Amino acid sequence: MKQFVLILLFFNLTINSFAQSVDELLKEAQSLEYKLQEPEALEKYKSVLLVDANNMKALIKTTELSIAIGARQTDKKNKSLYYQSAMSFAERALAIDSNNADANYITALVFSKLNDIEKKNKKISANIKSTKLYVDKSLQLNPNHAKANFLIGYWHYEMVNLSGIKKTAVKLFYGSLPNSSLDSAIFFMEKCKALDQYYMLNYMVLAKAYIQDNKPTKAIAVLQKLIKLPLRTADDATMKEEGKKMLEELQ
Repeated sequence: MKQFVLILLFFNLTINSFAQSVDELLKEAQSLEYKLQEPEALEKYKSVLLVDANNMKALIKTTELSIAIGARQTDKKNKSLYYQSAMSFAERALAIDSNNADANYITALVFSKLNDIEKKNKKISANIKSTKLYVDKSLQLNPNHAKANFLIGYWHYEMVNLSGIKKTAVKLFYGSLPNSSLDSAIFFMEKCKALDQYYMLNYMVLAKAYIQDNKPTKAIAVLQKLIKLPLRTADDATMKEEGKKMLEELQ
C-alpha cells in the first residue's frame, strides 16, 4: 500500500512539474512577443512543442510567427521554408482539433500567404479557394473571431483587385470569379476593428479599401486611429509610417 502511495505521489509531482514547465515556457514566449522579439519567441514556442507536442496555443503561435517572419524574408527560398514550416504546424493543429476556430483560421492564413511565392496559376487558384474554405469554417465556429473577420475581408479585397492574369486563372479554376465585393471587404474589416481595436494590419487595409471606394473621410478617420495604436508586432512600426504618409496625402 505504501509503495502504491509513493508511486501515485511521484506521478502527481511529475504531472505538476510538466504543467509548470509548459506554463513557464509559454509565459516566456509571450514576454518575447511583447518585446517584439519574434524570432526568439518562435523558438520558445517550438520548445513548448518539444515538451507538449499537442499544445494548441503553441501550434497557433508557431504558425503565426512563421508566417510573419517569413513574409519579411527577401530571399524567396527562405520565405518558402518559413511558409512550409507554418503549414506543417497548421496541419498539426487541425489534426488535433479540426473544429477549432483558431486552427482553421491559421490554416486559411497560410494558404493566403502561399500566393506570395506561388507562380503556377492552378495553385494560386487552389490557394484562394482553400483560404476561403478554412476562413469560412473558422467564422462558422466563432463568428466573432477578429482575425478571421479580417482575413475574409482581405480575401474580398484581394478578389476585387486581382490582376488580369490571376483573374483569368481564377475564372478557369472556379468556372467564374467567386462572389466578392469591396462592400463585403469593408463590412468584415469594420467588424474586425470592433472586435480587436489594436490589430494594425486591419486598419491599414481598411483605409485602402475606403480610398478605393472613394470615401476619403472614412479613410482619414481610420488612419488617424492607426497612427495612435501601440506597437504589437514587428511590422507595426513600418505600417505606422505608411499610415502617416497616406494621411498626409489625403489631408
